Amino acid sequence: MELKWMAGREGRLSSFLRGELELSAGLMNRLKYDRRFLVNGVPVFTNYPVKPGDLITVLLDERSPEYPAEDMDLTIVYEDDFLLALDKPAGMLIHPSRSRDTGTLANGVVGYYKRTGQQGAFHPCSRLDRDTFGIVLLGKNSHVHGLLGNLHTQGAIHKTYEALVWGRVEEDRGTIDAPIARRPLPSLLRYVGPEGAPARTEFEVAERFEAFTHLRLHPITGKTHQLRVHCAYIGHPILGDPQYGTVESQALSGMMGYQGQRLCAVSLELPHPITKEPLVLKSTMGVKP
Repeated sequence: MELKWMAGREGRLSSFLRGELELSAGLMNRLKYDRRFLVNGVPVFTNYPVKPGDLITVLLDERSPEYPAEDMDLTIVYEDDFLLALDKPAGMLIHPSRSRDTGTLANGVVGYYKRTGQQGAFHPCSRLDRDTFGIVLLGKNSHVHGLLGNLHTQGAIHKTYEALVWGRVEEDRGTIDAPIARRPLPSLLRYVGPEGAPARTEFEVAERFEAFTHLRLHPITGKTHQLRVHCAYIGHPILGDPQYGTVESQALSGMMGYQGQRLCAVSLELPHPITKEPLVLKSTMGVKP
């Protein structure tokens, strides 16, 4: 993939790369040693003096992953030259691990790129637990991934989840403001405690049932297991959650046949990292009983 920019001012090439083209420092350092920067078609270094009217080109590359590509049936909800958004099913890992390097979303996406002749790599902007399902947004190269990271840091990516939680939530809407800490290793679980990092979740009731509630959840922060921990903290654990559920919620989950938390990433709203146009991505999935 190539990035192109017509210079409208004078300056060192590095100032255009960090400014107008928004390359990260890490990506700049990696590309410059491979002579991936051109001005008017000629390879140059980052200290090259650019003049108005010069054409700057960045040749982006992607390194081949160490895990295998696989053919999978992927549910793609959005795709262009820069982004790929798809629905991850429950029970699927996002990334390969030391103990498992097949059957993950990354394997399927790399297989899709190979099958369609694309040079993209697996760069997720959002990550979901194994049993959480719904929208996952990917940048097709490390540059776009970096831009998505900037948007996330700026709070410009708005996420909406839906969950079925145990019990009747009486408040129509509210905010859970409770710090989240990690339990001592080797546990991967989290808990609410004063020593934890700040964490905030907004919620609203979508529908009430006799024994459970359908909630919409908006994470303001992005801590690991945040929604699962926060729902459990207010006394309404997510149905099907084996780690943070209670005896009562797990009994109801068993009656309803739920294995794995009933938590779905239903939408993402953000400005497109390249075009800056508003982008709304919606899952084809849901959590209604």
